[in-house]
Amino acid sequence: MSNSASPASLARDFERFKRELPRDFAAHVRDTYRVDLSARYLGESLAHPIGKGSGQLSLNAGQLETDADAGLAFTVLKTVIAQDVTGTQSMAAWAIHETRMKVERRGGGWTVTWKGRGWDRSFEDYLALVRAGRDLTRAGRLLAVPSVKYHLPRLTEVFRLDEYAFTTRALARAWGEAPLLLEKDFSPTLAGDQLAEEKQQILRWLREVPGRIRDHAEVRLAMKLMNARFDDAFQDEMIAAASDADALVVFNRLFDAQQGVAYGGPELSARNLRVLDRPPDGPNARPPLSGTGNITSGRAIVEYAVRGCSSVQLHTFFQLPLEEYPATDGSRTQRALHGLVFEPRDGLLAAMLEREAAGTLARRGGELHFLDLLPDAYRAR
Repeated sequence: MSNSASPASLARDFERFKRELPRDFAAHVRDTYRVDLSARYLGESLAHPIGKGSGQLSLNAGQLETDADAGLAFTVLKTVIAQDVTGTQSMAAWAIHETRMKVERRGGGWTVTWKGRGWDRSFEDYLALVRAGRDLTRAGRLLAVPSVKYHLPRLTEVFRLDEYAFTTRALARAWGEAPLLLEKDFSPTLAGDQLAEEKQQILRWLREVPGRIRDHAEVRLAMKLMNARFDDAFQDEMIAAASDADALVVFNRLFDAQQGVAYGGPELSARNLRVLDRPPDGPNARPPLSGTGNITSGRAIVEYAVRGCSSVQLHTFFQLPLEEYPATDGSRTQRALHGLVFEPRDGLLAAMLEREAAGTLARRGGELHFLDLLPDAYRAR
C-alpha cells in the first residue's frame, strides 16, 4: 500500500469530508488512492457503483437535482403503471397513494416499511419527470432510468399489448434518443399477490416480457426480480428465465404476508447473497447484474460485486435518521455516499485496499479497479 493509500490518509479524508463531500469524489479517489471506482449499469459506464433504487426518493425533479449535486451515479425513477391510450391500467391496483414511510430496525438492520406501490399521479407528470431525468443524463450529471410495471397475465390469459405499446412508445418519445434505458419492476408486493402463486406463471412473465417491450421501441432493458415465495432454487430458475434481459437487478425486498408489507434488512441480504453464491449454469448464463438489498456499507457493496454485480441500488440507506450518518452536513445522499465510500473500516475504499493487502485484488497499471472485484465471467459484460 502506497503512502497516499494509507489508513491514515483515509481517516483524514473521512473526517474532512464529513463537512462537505466533493461532488466528483470518484476523481479524488483515483488521484489520491489510485483506485478506479468505475462501474456499469445497463451497459452505461458510471463514475462509481452507487445508485438509488426506484421508490419515493425519485419521484420529482428536485430529488433528481439533489442526487446529481451529491454525485450519485444513477437513479431509477419511481415505477409508473403502464396504461393504454385511453388511460386504462390493468395493474391499477399498484397505483396507490401512500407516501408515508416508516424507517425502523428489523433483524439488527434497517428497513423502510410502506404500503404504497407505483406512481399515482398522471402519466403526463411522469413523462415530465422522464424528460427531467433525460436532461440530467445528457448533461452527464446523473444517469436516470425510468421504471415501469406492465400488465402481467395469468397463465391462460394474453398480454395487454395495447398497454405495452402505448407506454413504451410514450416513454421512448419523452426520452428522445435511442435506446431507451428502462427497468421493468417485479415488485415485492407482487410476490405477495395471488398473481405470483404459480411458478410457471412467473417464469412465463420473465421469458416473454422483454420481447413484448422491445416490440415497440429500441429498449435496453433491466428487470428487477422479486424474491418469490419459493425456495432458493426457484430464484435460479427466475434468473435463467430472464436471460433475454440486458441486465438483472437482484433481488427486490422480501414480503411479510402477515403484515402485508415488503421489508429489507439482514434477512434480505442474506438470501440475496446466498442465491448469488449458487453457481450459474454456464459462463454466460446470467445477464449483467446490479445488486440491491440491505446495502449499508461499502463492504456490503463489495460482497455484491464479488458475486457479479457491477453496480448497486440502495433505497433504505438514503433515509436513515441524520444521527446515523457520520457526516455532519449535506443532503442525505451526500451523507450516505460519504459513509459508503470513505468509512475507514467498512467503506468501499477500505474494503478494496484490504483485499489488495490480502492478495485477492491486484493493481493494473498501478491502479485498483472496482470492476476487477467481479468474477471473470462478468468483467467484460
